[in-house]
Amino acid sequence: MESASVGIGDMARATGLTISALRFYDGAGVLVPVFVDPRNGYRRYAVAQIPAARLVAGLRRVGMPLPQITAVLDRRDDRPAVHALLDAHLARLEGGLADARRELSRIHRLIDGATPVPVEAFMAVLTVSSVSLRDAVAAVRYAAGTDPDLPALAGVFVEISDGGLRLVATDRYRMAVADVPVLGLTGPDLGVIAPLPLVDALVPLLAADSQVTLTLTADTIAVAAGGHELSGVPIPGDYPDYRRALAVKAGEPLRLTVDATTLRREVAAAPTVLHENAPILVLTTDASGTLGVGDPSAPHRIAVNREFLLAALDAGTPGQLVLELDGPIMPLALRSPGSFTVLMPVRL
Repeated sequence: MESASVGIGDMARATGLTISALRFYDGAGVLVPVFVDPRNGYRRYAVAQIPAARLVAGLRRVGMPLPQITAVLDRRDDRPAVHALLDAHLARLEGGLADARRELSRIHRLIDGATPVPVEAFMAVLTVSSVSLRDAVAAVRYAAGTDPDLPALAGVFVEISDGGLRLVATDRYRMAVADVPVLGLTGPDLGVIAPLPLVDALVPLLAADSQVTLTLTADTIAVAAGGHELSGVPIPGDYPDYRRALAVKAGEPLRLTVDATTLRREVAAAPTVLHENAPILVLTTDASGTLGVGDPSAPHRIAVNREFLLAALDAGTPGQLVLELDGPIMPLALRSPGSFTVLMPVRL
C-alpha cells in the first residue's frame, strides 16, 4: 500500500488542491482516501486517484458546484455525458457574465450621469389576479428558510423580469418557483425579498376573485387587495442565484407524468429510512420508466426527504405532475402548471 499511495501533503502538491480542500472533498464523499490512520487521522491516497483529483481541482477553479463535480467524476468514462455537463456549466457562467455586464453598465451610468435619476425609475407597479397570486404564494411558501444565520432566505423573493412576475423560496435543501401572469406593469425589472410575516398577512386578502396591485421599490413593498392595503420593508441583502438550479440539466432527464394525488398517497404510505433524524424516501424507476416508491435496493433510485416531498405535493396544484429524475446525485424536479420545485437528493 505504501508504494502505491501518497500522503495528503504530496497529494496536495501533485493535484493543486489544498490540504483543507482534500479534507472537504473527503467529507463530501468525492475524493475518499484509501487509508486513514485511526491513531492520528492522517490520510493516504492511491496514486491512481491523482488524475481524478486534478480533474476536481480544474472544475473547482471554474466554479462548478459540488453536485456537478460529483456527476463528472461518476460519468467520466461517458465522454458525451461529461461534455454535456461541462457545456451546461459554461452556459451558466456565460449567463452570469452577461448579468454582471448589464449591472456594471448600469453602475457606470449612475456614476457618470449628471442628471439625477427620478424615483419613479426605481419603482415598479403591477397588477395581477388575486387568485393567481394566492396560488403562487401557496406553491412556494413552504420552501422558505428559517435559519437565523441566513436571513435572506427567510422570505419570498419577488422578481419582476422580462415583463413577468416570479416568486421564489428556498431553504437550500429545496426550492420552489412560481410564475404569476401579469395584467399590467409599469417600471423597471427588479427583485425584492418579501419578509414572511408580510407574505402571510397578504394571503387572507387574496380570497376574492379580484385584482391586486403591487408597488415595489428597493425600500418598500406595498400591496392593495380587496379594499385593504399592506406595506412592509424588504429583507436587505442579495438573494441566491436561483436561476442556476433552473438551468437545463446535462443530458436528458427521465420525465414521468404522474397523478399528484395518487403519488402523495403512495409517498405517505411508503417505508422510509432514517438518515440524520429525517425520514428519507427512495423513488425508483425500472427499465420501462415505471415509477416505484420505497425500495432502497432498486438499481435506479433517488433518495429525498419524505416530508419535503409531501410538502411540495401539497403545495402544488392537483392533477397531472411531471417528475424529472436524473440519477441519484442530481436534484429531483417536480413541474406543475405555473410552478416548479427542486428537492436536493440525500446520499444514503
